Amino acid sequence: MSPESPTVKRQARGQARIEQILAAAAIEFGERGYESTTTNAIAARAGISPGSLYQFFSDKEDVARALAERYAQQLAERQIDVEALATMAVPLAVRAVIRPLVELNLAQPGFKALLTRPDMPDAVRDAVAPMSQLIHAQVSSLAERLLPALGPEALARTVTILIHTVRGTMPAIVMTREEEREALITELERSLTAYLEALAGS
Repeated sequence: MSPESPTVKRQARGQARIEQILAAAAIEFGERGYESTTTNAIAARAGISPGSLYQFFSDKEDVARALAERYAQQLAERQIDVEALATMAVPLAVRAVIRPLVELNLAQPGFKALLTRPDMPDAVRDAVAPMSQLIHAQVSSLAERLLPALGPEALARTVTILIHTVRGTMPAIVMTREEEREALITELERSLTAYLEALAGS
């Protein structure tokens, strides 16, 4: 086997450095929020100089955009089988939607910081848009499958309530101690199930 060329080695080192920066940015965005995070803080967290960071990213917005694109890809990989929802009982269907979102929030501390801020720069907001669209599509599919009698306006209201309930509860799930987290997730799923079943029975 021939040894790697200098170009390949440089490319591998460059990709490793990008991953290092994005991992550091995720932690900083998760702990400080987007507005309070600086490129200096990201570089310090990554254990590199600001100059090294600028070799790969032009500014904080550029880092956030790359991170948002990464999250969108990861969320797409976790996307549920919409057709399968039609065959599930309500509690199982809720679980099928909620668990991947919880897993992504736990694995990626910057996810919520980028997803929920309405005043992001245009480039970051555009990068975040696929995440929002995927989440909305999954929740809409869940509601439409479970509540086929709802009209478009009622369905839209239901989706809004579901999404905001999950977003409002997610910080508590992420920040709570691991031994208590499952109980919170279960309570969230129970609340969403009760809400959907009440609508289905009305």
